Amino acid sequence: MFNKADNHNIELEFKKQRRAETLTAAGSSIGAVILALIIGAVIIRLLGVNPFDAYRALIDGAFGTKNSIAETLLRAVPLAITGIGITAAFRASIFNVGAEGQLYLGATSAVCVGLAFPTLHPAILLPLMAIAGMITGALWGGIAVLLKLKFNANEMINTIMMNYIAIYFVSWLVHGPIQQPGSPLGQTAGLSDNAILPIILKQTRLHIGFIITLLMVLLTGFLIYRTVWGYQIRVTGKNMFASQAAGIKVKWVFLSSMLFSGAMAGLAGFFEAAGIQHRMIENISSGYGYTAIVVALLGQLNPFGVLLAAILFGGLQIGASTMETAVGVPASAVTLIQYLIVILFIGRKAFSLIIQQMKKNRKVAA
Repeated sequence: MFNKADNHNIELEFKKQRRAETLTAAGSSIGAVILALIIGAVIIRLLGVNPFDAYRALIDGAFGTKNSIAETLLRAVPLAITGIGITAAFRASIFNVGAEGQLYLGATSAVCVGLAFPTLHPAILLPLMAIAGMITGALWGGIAVLLKLKFNANEMINTIMMNYIAIYFVSWLVHGPIQQPGSPLGQTAGLSDNAILPIILKQTRLHIGFIITLLMVLLTGFLIYRTVWGYQIRVTGKNMFASQAAGIKVKWVFLSSMLFSGAMAGLAGFFEAAGIQHRMIENISSGYGYTAIVVALLGQLNPFGVLLAAILFGGLQIGASTMETAVGVPASAVTLIQYLIVILFIGRKAFSLIIQQMKKNRKVAA
């Protein structure tokens, strides 16, 4: 039997271990970023440009002025909000690769609500649009899990294919039933002022969606680490069979985590439509749903890490054009750096597994 002192010591030891694991994970992400920047510097040098000048221009473009900071944070919004949704799903071992399609459909349904009720007060209309986007994204994501639970269909393949269905369906809509009358472009009519997200920083495009994103990051962190639902997600993700033996309703965990993930992607779509484009357009996302997967992994499936990774990627994307203009380094070099971060991050895990296996083999041989 353990006494209270023993239980307290075990709890402290567990907290120390978890803190050490968190620091190690954070260190690996930071290491991947630094190494990618070093390799990027070598490539930039081979192009005949001083890497320090290039990175200085990159940083200035991302954080040098009030407007550049606003644009960086604005770019981080869809990455962060979609990334925390992916975090919840991935932690439950539900691999949602369909956030892009969920974002498209969420944006479309939000805009349809905005166009249907243009005179409603913003305090009513904007929440209705957000709810419509979240419900649509959640339902679209939920289909993939239902197929998994009913027919054991792989959710990764399902969500990838459903991306194409969603994107082409939206393309048909904006070129047909909901296309702006008289416009040759694939877009809807513009939203009324009541359906547009308010700006929170004057003389910039930064809208209230950024504040909502921060709140959602805090909420997601609370849900994952401080609630029964979050505990069930984490346990199920680590060992589904042990979870079932412990009485956890694994099917509900799978479905609810995907519904949450799809809802976040739909919310990101609402932010893009009501905060940036002020209408639905054919190519409303520049791959946010895919990049958010990288952001979630780089953030170690931790909502707060996801936010930092989203700001990093937002800064890289916004600063790229300034770097190209100032020193002549093509913006594609930044894309290369992003890919290097991914490769090095994944490679670090593979290298770690190889080292562990080599150590095991040595012990067996001894």
